[in-house]
Order: sequence, then C-alpha cells, then structure tokens
Amino acid sequence: MSEKKIPRAVILDCDGVIVDSEPVTLDMIRMDVARYGLVMDDAQVHGLVGGTMADVARRARGLGADLPEDWVDAFYARLAEGVALIPGIEPLLDRLDAAGIVTGVGSNGSDQKMQVTLGQHPTVRDRFAVILSGQTLGRPKPAPDLYLEVARRLDVPPADCVVVEDSPTGARAGIAAGMRVMGYAPEGNPALSDVGAEVFASLNDLPALLGL
Repeated sequence: MSEKKIPRAVILDCDGVIVDSEPVTLDMIRMDVARYGLVMDDAQVHGLVGGTMADVARRARGLGADLPEDWVDAFYARLAEGVALIPGIEPLLDRLDAAGIVTGVGSNGSDQKMQVTLGQHPTVRDRFAVILSGQTLGRPKPAPDLYLEVARRLDVPPADCVVVEDSPTGARAGIAAGMRVMGYAPEGNPALSDVGAEVFASLNDLPALLGL
C-alpha cells in the first residue's frame, strides 16, 4: 500500500470527537423517551443519533415518544451543565499546529448546541479556524456539502483534507466529499469501517496515522 500523504487540513466532528457529549447525550435521550412513553435499549437509542437533534426528536416521536415541542431546547439546557473534552484532543491540536496543519469543525449539531458543548472550552474552541454547522448551512451530513464548505473556508482542496468522525453518517459525508476519513472508535465500531473509514481507538494515535 502506498504511503498516505500528510494532510494540509484536519476537519473534526464536534460531539464525540472534540467534546465527550456522546455518553451523556445517549443517556439523556434514553431517559427522556422513556419518560414520554418509549422504552429503548442502548443500541436502539444509538440508532437515533448521528443526525440533528431535531431529527432525533422527529424519529422518537415517530416511534411513539410524546416529546414536548420545546424538547430540543430543554435538552441543550441540560447539556450546559457540563461536558468534558475527549481525552487527547489538546495534545492532538498541539501536534497539528506544530506541523502547520490547519483545523476546522464540521458538525451536524446546531450553532446553539456547539455553543453549549464546545463553548464550555473556549481555549479549545478558539483554536479552530472554521466552525460550521450543517444545520446553518442547510445541508447536514451525510451530504458532503458541510465538509466541502469547511475545506473551502480553510482554502484547502478536499483531497488534502482529513476528516475525523465517530459516526457512519459523518464518515459517509467525508468520503463523499473526496476526503480521507479517520473513524474514532475507542471501543470499536464496525459500522465505521463498513462505510470506508480508517478506524482508530485513541486521539493519541492519530498523529502517527497522519504521518506526523
């Protein structure tokens, strides 16, 4: 296999890659839908996520959860109570900065959600040259438009970008954009490799995988 070239830009998903919002998000969704009439196990709840929170609410209602109209706003308010960073994100950004690799964020989360989660860590948030929501763009993942627009704003061709994702939905978007996709999965995730992502388990391993 030919050696992978070092990227000029790394574009990261937000939730589950930069901020450790995934566990608390899944727990909150499971408890909320049960409260409003829909009992789901972990695997079923995980199947709801990967798109927008509005999509989660729509799908849950379709399955029988009588969620209130203001559920998404209430959900964000509870996330504001505290979300940790993914282990290794700050050293990773240090390595990318040292190598002259620019970074951006492309998330299906709304600007409001990123203000709640990533905004809790302003010293990390401010290191990204571009932060863009697929909802704001109007073309969320799995459409490639979000990653293509982040690359355009970074002034880096798609072929010189690497995407870091934790969901098959996002991985499909990166691949459709013509970018190399690294699938972050600390406990493994066959669905990521199934769609063509290169799966790895720790952000500490990523610099070597990028040739740094």
